Amino acid sequence: MKPKLPPLLLIDDEKNMRLSLQTVMSEEGYETRAVESAEEGLELLKTDEFFMAIADARLGGMSGYEFLEKVKERWPQFPVLIITAYATPKLAVEAIKAGAIDYLAKPFAPEELIHAVTRCAERYQLIKENIDLRAGSGQVYRLDQIIGNCPQVNELKQLIKTVAPTDATVFILGESGTGKELVAGAIHALSKRANAKYVRINCAAIPEMLLESELFGHEKGSFTGAHKQKTGRVEEADQGTIFLDEIGDMSRPLQAKLLRFLEDGSFTRVGGNEERRVDVRLIAATNRDIVHAIRENLFREDLFHRLNVVQLRSPPLRERGDDILLLAEHFINQFSISMNKPVKKLADDAVAKLKSHHWPGNIRELKNVIERAVILETQGEINADHLPDFRIESKLGKSDDGMPPSFGLEEILSVQEKEIILRALEQNRFSLTKSSAQLKISKENLVERLQKLNVHMESTRDNDVVIPLKVNS
Repeated sequence: MKPKLPPLLLIDDEKNMRLSLQTVMSEEGYETRAVESAEEGLELLKTDEFFMAIADARLGGMSGYEFLEKVKERWPQFPVLIITAYATPKLAVEAIKAGAIDYLAKPFAPEELIHAVTRCAERYQLIKENIDLRAGSGQVYRLDQIIGNCPQVNELKQLIKTVAPTDATVFILGESGTGKELVAGAIHALSKRANAKYVRINCAAIPEMLLESELFGHEKGSFTGAHKQKTGRVEEADQGTIFLDEIGDMSRPLQAKLLRFLEDGSFTRVGGNEERRVDVRLIAATNRDIVHAIRENLFREDLFHRLNVVQLRSPPLRERGDDILLLAEHFINQFSISMNKPVKKLADDAVAKLKSHHWPGNIRELKNVIERAVILETQGEINADHLPDFRIESKLGKSDDGMPPSFGLEEILSVQEKEIILRALEQNRFSLTKSSAQLKISKENLVERLQKLNVHMESTRDNDVVIPLKVNS
C-alpha cells in the first residue's frame, strides 16, 4: 500500500498534456492538482502542501526555469521536475544546476516519468519519517515504565501484554494523574504497529470548534482562518495508533463523527465531500465518571460501547499500598540525578507521612512532592519536614468533604459504607462475587447492604455482574 502523500503539482499550458500526465500519475496512485501557468503554481504552493512539482519549461507567462528559480528561493528543498520538447544537453545541465530534481525531454516513456516521481515520493516520505522520529524522540514508552507491584498494577500489566498484540480498541479509565498515558504508550510499544506513528491528542486541551479539524483535517476555505488544506491527525496515524486522552470532554456532535470513524475508519475533512479511509488503532482515556456522564447525556452510550471493547483501569495511588514508596524512591533517584544531589533514602517519619496521605492528585502529585523534597534536602535523606503539610491537598478528592455538619454518626457511617462498597464494585467491574471477596463478606450480605443503602442495581444474565441504575442519598 502506497504511503499517504500530499498531491503532486502539474504545470503545463497544454490541456492534453495536463490530462495525459494526470492519467499516468493517477494510475500509479498519486493525487494530482493541475494548472496551466507557473504563476498559478506559485500561488498554490503558498497555501497548499505538495510533495513535488512537474513543470513544462516553456509556458505562456513565467517559464518553467523561472518557476524553478522562484521555488528554490522560497522552498529550497522542494523538488521540481522540468519537462520540455526543446531539450538540449546544455539546458539539461543548467536545469539540474538550478536545482531541478530531474529533466525529461518530450516525448518520454511513462516509465521514465514514473521512476522520477517515485524517487521524489520516497524522498518526501524519508524526510517526513525523520521529522516524526525527531519530534517523538523525547518520549519512548515501555511496559517497565509502569512502576508498581500491587495486585491491581500487576493485573494491569498482564492485560496490557495480552491486549497489545491485537487491534482491539482500548478504553482506559482512571483518575487524573494515574498514568493513563503510560498505559496507552505501552500498548502501542508492544503492538504490531510499534514501528508506525503514535499520535496523541488531549481532547480537553483543544477548543471544541478546532478539535474536529485537528482530528480529521480541513479543506482550504472551509472556515475563517483555513487558508490552506490541513491533514488531520487520524491521517497522520495511518497504519499506527491514535490516543485520544480525556475523550469525556469531547462534544456530542463530534462524538457522533468519531463513532462513524470507528465503524470502518472512514471520515471526511471539515468542508470536504471526499470520503477518506485510514487504518488506525484507537486508544481512548478519560478521568470522568463515564456512567454519570452517560446518564447526564454528556457522553453517547453507543460510543461508550464501541470504545469499550477492552476496558483497562489505572488504579488511584491511594489503593496501591507500598507502591507509594516504590514510586517515591524512583522519583528520588530521577531528581537526584537531574539535580546532581546525592539523596539516598526516605527517613521513617517521611515514609509514615507519605503512606498516610490520601493522594488526590495521584502519581503526578507524588512526583511534584518528591521534586520539592529533593530541592529542599541538604543532608542526603528526605525527612517529614521536607514534605508539604498536605492541609490543602487533604481536602481534595474526598467524598465526605461537603457533608453537612448536622449529620449524626449513623448517617456518616452510612455514607462511608456506601462509598466503600461502590468503590469495590467499580474496581471489580461490578462483579458481586469479586467485590464481596474483596470486602470479606458474603455475596448475599453484599446484596442486602446495597438494598439497605438504597443503591439500586440491575442484574445481568449471569446474576453476578450488576449495572448501577441510581444511587439515592
